[in-house]
Amino acid sequence: MLTTAAGGGLGIAVGGASGAAAAPPQRPGRELRALLREIDPDRVEATVRKLASFGTRHTLSSQDGTRRGIGAARDWIHGELSAYARASGGRMTVELQSYVQEPGDRIPEPTRITNVVATLRGSVDPDRVHVVSGHYDSRASDPMDAESDAPGADDDASGVAVVMELARVMARRRPAATLVFAAVAGEEQGLYGAGHMAEVFQRDGADVRAMFTNDIVGSPTADDGTRDPRTIRLFAEGVPTAETDEEAGVRRAVGGENDSPSRQLARYVTEVAQNRETGMRVRVVYRRDRYLRGGDHIPFLEQGYPAARFTEPAEDYAHQHQDVRVENGKQYGDLPEFCDFDFIARVARVNGATLWSLAQAPGAPSGAEIVATGLTNSTELVWQRPEKGMRPARYEVVWRETTAAEWTHVRDVGDVDRYTVDLSKDNLFFGVRAVGENGYRSPVSFPVPRR
Repeated sequence: MLTTAAGGGLGIAVGGASGAAAAPPQRPGRELRALLREIDPDRVEATVRKLASFGTRHTLSSQDGTRRGIGAARDWIHGELSAYARASGGRMTVELQSYVQEPGDRIPEPTRITNVVATLRGSVDPDRVHVVSGHYDSRASDPMDAESDAPGADDDASGVAVVMELARVMARRRPAATLVFAAVAGEEQGLYGAGHMAEVFQRDGADVRAMFTNDIVGSPTADDGTRDPRTIRLFAEGVPTAETDEEAGVRRAVGGENDSPSRQLARYVTEVAQNRETGMRVRVVYRRDRYLRGGDHIPFLEQGYPAARFTEPAEDYAHQHQDVRVENGKQYGDLPEFCDFDFIARVARVNGATLWSLAQAPGAPSGAEIVATGLTNSTELVWQRPEKGMRPARYEVVWRETTAAEWTHVRDVGDVDRYTVDLSKDNLFFGVRAVGENGYRSPVSFPVPRR
C-alpha cells in the first residue's frame, strides 16, 4: 500500500508479510519545493561572469590584487558569503581556511592556499555534517601559467556559483543537520585546497556523512554540438578508496563492490533529486571520476568520507584548460558565453534537493549487520539506534537482486533495531535506512556479517 508520512509529504511503500512493494522516490515537501524555486539563474550568471572578470584565478597568481588574480576572487567570494550569513541570525559563519602549501607538484615555492568556507549549523543534529564544494581557481593551457587570462567560467566558476547560490537560499533556513558550502583553491595544481579541508575535518573528528563536489557543471553542450540539458552526471566509486585489508576481506566474502557509502549516496541522489522540481535526470557513473582524471571529492574519499562528483553530461574540451584564442576561426577558452545558466541553476536544484533531504532526515543507521551465526534461509538484520541527535521514527529494510543497480523493495519495520526477513541472504543484497517524523529518509546502510 502507499501511505504519506505526516508533515513531509513523502511517499513510502510498505510490503506485506511475504514481500514488499517497489521502493518509491522521495517526493519533495513544501519547504523544499519553495527552496528550489528560489534558485535564480540570473544570480548564477552574475556569479559566473564576476568570477571570470578577475582575468585569472590561477593558484599562483596575485594574492593581493583587488581586480585581478586569485586573491581578488577570494575576497569577493568571502564578501558575498558573509553577506548571506548576515541573514542567518547567527546560524551561518564564514571563514578563510588558509595554510601554506610547501613546494610539490605544480607548486614551485611555498604558496598560501585559501578555502572560503560557510558553515550553516544544524538546529537539531549539528554534529552531522554534509559538504558541497566547487573550486574557484582556474588555469590556462599551461598549468604553471599564472599570468595569461584564464576566465574559468565552466571550470569551475559554474561549480562555485552552485555553492554560493545554495548558501544564499539556505542561509535563512534551519536545517536539522549542518551544511558546509565551500569554495576551494588549488584544485588545478593538485587538489590541494580540498585535501586540506578534508584533513581539517578528519583532525577535528568531524562526522562528515556526505561530500559533493561540483566541477565543470556549466554546459549541457558537447564538443560536437549535441545537447543534453536535462542530465547531470554523478561519479561515485564502488570499492572504497580508504578500504582496509579487513574490509576488503569481508567484501570478497559477501559482495558489496557496488554498495560502498558513496554508491549509497548516489542512489540517494536519484531518489530525492530526480523529479519535476529539479527537472533533471541524474546519470550515475560507476567510477570514482572520469577516466584517469580526478576532482576535489578524492581527498575526502582518502579520509574515509562518502563523496561523489557532479559533472556536465559531455565536456567540450575547447572550453576548458585552454588559452583564450581564435584558431582557424574557432574560439577557444573557458568563457562565460559557452555556459548555460539555466542548466547550472538546475544542477543547483539537484544539489539543493539532496543536501536538504540529507540534513532533514535522520542519519543512516550505524552498526548495520546481518546475523551469520547459523545457517538459515532467512535474513536477520540488526543495527544501532543513535545515542544523540535526531531520533528516527521508524526504520525500513530494503533489498534487491544482486544483479540490480537500485534498491527495488522496501518494508517498513517500525521503531526497532532488529528485524528478520523471510528471504535468503545468499540470494539478495539487503540494507536498512532510518525515517524521521517528517517523512525524510536517510541513505541506506549496507550491513556486514555478524559472526
